[in-house]
Amino acid sequence: MSTDFQSARVALGARLRELRVEAGLDGKGAAARLGWQRSKVSRLENGKQTPSAADLASWAVAVGRPDCVSELQGRLTGLESQYRSWRRQLARGHRARQEQGIAETGGSRTIRGVEVALVPGLFQTAEYARWVFRANVEFHRIEKDTDEAVRARIRGQEVLYEPGRRFRFLIWEGALHLRICPADVHAAQLERLIGLVGLDTVELGVIPLRAEVRRTPAHGFWIYDRRLVIVETISNEMWLEDEDTISLYERAWDWLAESAVHGTDAQRLIGRVRASLDRPT
Repeated sequence: MSTDFQSARVALGARLRELRVEAGLDGKGAAARLGWQRSKVSRLENGKQTPSAADLASWAVAVGRPDCVSELQGRLTGLESQYRSWRRQLARGHRARQEQGIAETGGSRTIRGVEVALVPGLFQTAEYARWVFRANVEFHRIEKDTDEAVRARIRGQEVLYEPGRRFRFLIWEGALHLRICPADVHAAQLERLIGLVGLDTVELGVIPLRAEVRRTPAHGFWIYDRRLVIVETISNEMWLEDEDTISLYERAWDWLAESAVHGTDAQRLIGRVRASLDRPT
């Protein structure tokens, strides 16, 4: 879990504890008044569990401070607007998140990204995307809407051909080797990348496995203009908007870009990975 997220949750828990103490209640008394297990009160106060909006409303009433409902729920909204759980975002499938991504991309002139495990969604073929979504459906145990999600992803790629936009992406070579789909689908995806290298709106760099780097490609991230950074983890998606954090990710992107190959060198590298799929195992 992100340190920033945990710190924010601990701060919310401390505020809940403060309100309880002001009401003259101990943990057992608060649990009894709320009709909860004592352990839930402890987890919330110690930042070990994220409360729901209903939990916070009940807490405010239980401690005799209904006037604090808006404050507490505002803290939760701020926390969740930055750290969005996949469980909630994908509760009804992938399509809604795809539509949100299309909107963010459409509102940006320059997008910089780093991917260390997969081909970026903007560059995926329909079949490669289908395997990505299938895996997510199984892993997150969510509603299956693969066909709708694939259509949305491909529709979102239309922005690649709009004059005046810039898509500057770095892909770690390991992502080109990683097999999440059958060899023929993987081969077609690599061929798609080779074809994108010459597109005037796309700057595609590949960080070779043997490259010397100043910054390790620890995880993927996307930078939308200079207003937003999106980072994916297994459980959450982080939407980071403060200037210091954006500057930090910009520096990470710049350092990784120093080790990347571009143009014909990138095409050759991708081509070698593509050719390796034809070799007998």
